[in-house]
Amino acid sequence: MTEKLRPPPLRDDCFALPAGVDWTPVDEALGLLRDRLGPVCAASPAPLAEALGRVLAAPVVAERANPPSPNSAVDGYGFAHASLGAPEAGTDITLPLTEGRAAAGVPFAGHVPPGQAIRVLTGAALPEGVDTVILEEDVTRGATAIAFRAGIKPGANTRRAGEDVQPGQEILAQGRVVTPADLALMASAGVSRPMLRDRLRVAVISTGDELIEPGTPAGPGQIYDANRPMLLGLLRSFGYEPVDLGRVPDDRETLRATLDRAAGQADAILTSGGASAGDEDHVSALLQEAGAMTRWRIAVKPGRPLALALWGGVPVFGLPGNPVAALVCTLIFARPALRLLAGQSWQAPQGFDLPAGFSKRKKPGRREYLRARMRDGRAEVFASEGSGRISGLSWAEGLVELPDGEIDIAPGDPVRFYPYGSFL
Repeated sequence: MTEKLRPPPLRDDCFALPAGVDWTPVDEALGLLRDRLGPVCAASPAPLAEALGRVLAAPVVAERANPPSPNSAVDGYGFAHASLGAPEAGTDITLPLTEGRAAAGVPFAGHVPPGQAIRVLTGAALPEGVDTVILEEDVTRGATAIAFRAGIKPGANTRRAGEDVQPGQEILAQGRVVTPADLALMASAGVSRPMLRDRLRVAVISTGDELIEPGTPAGPGQIYDANRPMLLGLLRSFGYEPVDLGRVPDDRETLRATLDRAAGQADAILTSGGASAGDEDHVSALLQEAGAMTRWRIAVKPGRPLALALWGGVPVFGLPGNPVAALVCTLIFARPALRLLAGQSWQAPQGFDLPAGFSKRKKPGRREYLRARMRDGRAEVFASEGSGRISGLSWAEGLVELPDGEIDIAPGDPVRFYPYGSFL
């Protein structure tokens, strides 16, 4: 007797929410990551020359004032303003010159008497007895004196000691990624060995029997691995150290061994493919088997099969195998989480509200991210929402975020646009 089976109702939306499934909203998944992850990279003092792109493990405190002493902001002549008295505006003032001059790195060793002036160059420490500098263009110079019109204000064209930075002042916060400008600031404040974290190491694994390396002749059913070069490039752009563990076939024991190797070499692991619940979805199966799965099936499109887990104590981000979904999930979920692991602060990407240059009716239940770019002040979206259209990733310059609920967007309606650069 043939078993009588009853099929489920036909659905024409592969992203419709299955009945009884407890989907994790995007904000809940992000909150879980934010609350449970923290720095994993070791910290040590390092030379300033090695600091660029590294994460500060402690606040940077100025060891010296900047400027270290009062100095001149211009080439001109310095004097004590009080020695001018109170001349009427427009009155000609003549001051005898003190012999010598003050230059940057070659200070004047003596004292400038009241009622006299001295030649001062830009950046020079102000000699004793000088608190004001007049531009050389505003002066007529003779052999032994200068003349200028009254009206200059006290302290003109000078910089106060420490007006930029005071000794002991915190100048850079813990968790900041050091920029070229930060190198200048630390150097000016006498800091030579800031406390830095080691670069975060992130292993990348592609899974699937169908994957082959670009440049290799493709057989029936084979496709080129697009995820691994994309993810390795993203990690470099984030300032991390990628660890390429290659492609793993659909073999559970091989994958287990590769995950073990990744946990021994890296601080975090990105896998792509095998994160759903099919027969060959070995990533999610292994994580479930090990009791390591924390959350998955995030209510996001693209990217429904997303695994968030631990393997050997190392965070694993089980990304979808589709490159579009893999990129979106990396930017939305893995990027802020990796920031925490690297010792940075949690940071949401900076979005901008733009008028829509498109129409769309969205169903409730999932947050959606559309490949988008800005043209003529409007957000355009890629012509196809199909996750297989990898060309849309290159076409786009960022993502448009649509909220979890139902929404009907018409041209001109405000939408939130996140440039790719806001995730860096």
